[in-house]
Amino acid sequence: MAATVEIDEQNGAGAGTTTHNITNTNMGNVESVNLDPVAYPVTPGDRTYAKYQKIDVTAMGGSSAINNLKVWRTGALGGAATHVTNARTAAYGGAETYAEPVKTAISGVDQTMPTSVPGTANLGIGGSLSGSITVAGASDYLVHQIVTNVADVAGSTSTMSYQYDEIA
Repeated sequence: MAATVEIDEQNGAGAGTTTHNITNTNMGNVESVNLDPVAYPVTPGDRTYAKYQKIDVTAMGGSSAINNLKVWRTGALGGAATHVTNARTAAYGGAETYAEPVKTAISGVDQTMPTSVPGTANLGIGGSLSGSITVAGASDYLVHQIVTNVADVAGSTSTMSYQYDEIA
């Protein structure tokens, strides 16, 4: 049997609201889950609202552990835009707590999102890259946002990928 895994996103003021099993991770000029980027494009020279997402194991399904979490993006952003994140393979600081999403720089969300599968885990569990989920539970928050340049043009498309090891 396989574990049941979904991507959840939290947004909103205060403790926020969690949306389970999101359908997209689109970034834009408003704070919204499952965002329509055509309706809310990013203003060139601005940042998107940060996304706070977790890999959530809702049932172990006979597996003993989920670990080695990896996240990356494929596809060009266009222009001089960059995709920044707290995900990293070394000197991991984690993001175990939620903060209201903002359109400004966030301390620790300063790494370039990988554009191919990382060689080792880059998203932690319980503040550690070597952590494991052994009962229903979730990863640390993946925090990420797009930073654009004033000369950038809207309209790029990328794909977020998530990978983990499932131990029988």
